[in-house]
Amino acid sequence: MSDSWLMMSMGDLGRGIARGEIDPVDLTRTYLDAIAAHPLRDRIYARVTEDRAMSEARAASARAKAGQRLGLLDGVPISWKDLFDTAGIETEAGSALLKDRVPSEDAEVLKAATAQGLVCLGKTHMSELAFSGLGLNPVTASPPCVNDLDAVSGGSSSGAATSVAFNLASCGIGSDTGGSVRIPAAWNDLVGLKTTSGRVSLKGVVPLVASFDTVGPLCRSVEDAALMLAAIEGEKAPDLRGATLTGRRLLVLENGLDEARDQPRAGFDSAVERLRNAGALVKSARLDIVDEALSLSAILFTTEAYATWRDRIEAQPDLMFGEIRDRFRAGGQFSGTDFVAAWQRLEQIRAEYHDLTAGYDAVILPTSPILPPNMARLGSDHDYYVTENLLALRNTRVGNLMGSAGLSLPTGLPSCAIMFLTPPNSEEFLLRLGAAAEAALA
Repeated sequence: MSDSWLMMSMGDLGRGIARGEIDPVDLTRTYLDAIAAHPLRDRIYARVTEDRAMSEARAASARAKAGQRLGLLDGVPISWKDLFDTAGIETEAGSALLKDRVPSEDAEVLKAATAQGLVCLGKTHMSELAFSGLGLNPVTASPPCVNDLDAVSGGSSSGAATSVAFNLASCGIGSDTGGSVRIPAAWNDLVGLKTTSGRVSLKGVVPLVASFDTVGPLCRSVEDAALMLAAIEGEKAPDLRGATLTGRRLLVLENGLDEARDQPRAGFDSAVERLRNAGALVKSARLDIVDEALSLSAILFTTEAYATWRDRIEAQPDLMFGEIRDRFRAGGQFSGTDFVAAWQRLEQIRAEYHDLTAGYDAVILPTSPILPPNMARLGSDHDYYVTENLLALRNTRVGNLMGSAGLSLPTGLPSCAIMFLTPPNSEEFLLRLGAAAEAALA
């Protein structure tokens, strides 16, 4: 057994298993031991599924020895955000409203990953009911940022990110409704993939805003993101070999630079320069329709979220973190006609946006315009909480509103990332582009 395994990519772990250099049982035991010994364990993992993990690892080990591996990731251990149903194991979505909720079967994506031989290490902490980009959760636990232990790690897939960043999982599976994969990936220097709404099954996933909810991995490399997308879909991973930036046309969305603070802006500008040096053709533009779409967010997100959770919230409102409860309740102020009109206008904006950006291979902008905020201040300063939460999600929400596929990559400056947005259902192209960008940014 080797502690170096804890820092390896999923792809490299899988290749090590294939060569007979790594036994899935030893690998899983190494991860479980690291989790048990880690001082932040209980702030990252809501629960560790040791019995399940070891059973799955033994099966993967037997297949490897028999030459019957199910795929490259067979025997690789990962974590799951605590809104993915796990049969016989609590799934509480970071909320006391769902305390002791035990599903009878796995979520569809967990079934698919298990069918590919992936090992489930456990369930990770998250923002309550997934409704915050910060990752602060006084109800359960708030994982800290890997770059600043006094700061939040980003939400809502906070534990998913930190399980990887602190070397306690090779990948964390999260969800992204307004940025909940990409923000924690950005702040913890990981790769985060937001899939297209409707592409990956949400069956068995605790909902927030079903119209925008998506599933995606937080991991160490673009290759891992591609492999993991294939695993949760039960498909073949896209071929990333030969990916290049030469001649690729990238559009800097100037709207995404508004209110960007010094370090995120510096990380982004440096990344753009390296993409240019690798052959990308970069132009900039401001699209007013993006600002109009962002102005519809409060109606579109909060109305559906509150409609989904209103009865449960109002039956026991005191069980919730006040900031999250109030954000849900904001959805009660809009009428049905407001909501329908907002969706109709958003569909028009989406069509116009994709027409305006059709001449480019991707739209790029800073993943987050801010660094991870201070945890203690978020808990004591309401205005600071509201301001930082809205800013954290400002850029990532563009991808959700436009129905795009999105990829966040580290820039090399801690907690600063660059985001690539491509049209709906273009994940295979996006991942090839991301692989080329990753090489340029290394």
